[in-house]
Amino acid sequence: MVSKAISKKWPDRLLSWATWATASGITAIFLWIVLSIVGQGLGQLSLNFLLSEPINAGREGGIAPILVSTLLILGVCLVIALPLGLATALLLSEFTVSDQRLGSWVRRSLDFLAGVPSIVFGLFGSVFFSQVLGLGFSILSGGLTLACMVLPLLIRATEEGLRSQPASYRQGAAALGLSKTTTLFKILLPAALPGLMVGVVLSMGRALAETAALIFTSGYVDRFPESLLDSGRVLSIHIFDLSMNVPGGDGNAAASALVLLGLLLGLNGLAALITLRWSAR
Repeated sequence: MVSKAISKKWPDRLLSWATWATASGITAIFLWIVLSIVGQGLGQLSLNFLLSEPINAGREGGIAPILVSTLLILGVCLVIALPLGLATALLLSEFTVSDQRLGSWVRRSLDFLAGVPSIVFGLFGSVFFSQVLGLGFSILSGGLTLACMVLPLLIRATEEGLRSQPASYRQGAAALGLSKTTTLFKILLPAALPGLMVGVVLSMGRALAETAALIFTSGYVDRFPESLLDSGRVLSIHIFDLSMNVPGGDGNAAASALVLLGLLLGLNGLAALITLRWSAR
């Protein structure tokens, strides 16, 4: 009996060990990458680096206009993607119950778009936004292209958050005589906020790390943009250019990568804080 009990525990122990080993391996790889970037870029990082313009093709100087362009493009992306993503997620979760075929087609289209390589989005943005709409190489063109890229992630995450809410919420609201609009905006959306924030965080991560799509839409210019129709270089393109095309630019490339990681962690922390505050309310 004892041997049988021990033999039954072995699969559980092996699964537990495999889980811990996988988690430890992923954590170790992450720490190795971060420590490598910190070791190369921390010496170059300073307040002057953040507030000055690049000099000598980026070998010297800072990344102030690069940061401004990055935040502007991210802002355009979120301003366009959030309302469209939220509206589409509401449509799929609440208004396609009676039309399963429409919902299925839209979800399959979103899943297909989520797997499309970013370079394809870049070529689409270059043709449609830059040429057909006449926006050229601009922050607006890059932000609109990124909005197209992140919409599938945002919609699917928000839809899953809405669908995960208990049916009793909807039934209770209907029993109280609440309208569909009131139920959505006063009950379901606040309860589904964590799912929405997951989509926002994933979208910001993909947008901030994007390089290929923005090369064809926002351009390479490293000066301060005067408007959304100006060209602008984002951090990911700046890092790529310094690493691949500028001899002697590795130090500033590592420092720029460190800033990009800090920006991503800061935005993720802000999203988590908003979610906690909203949940507490």
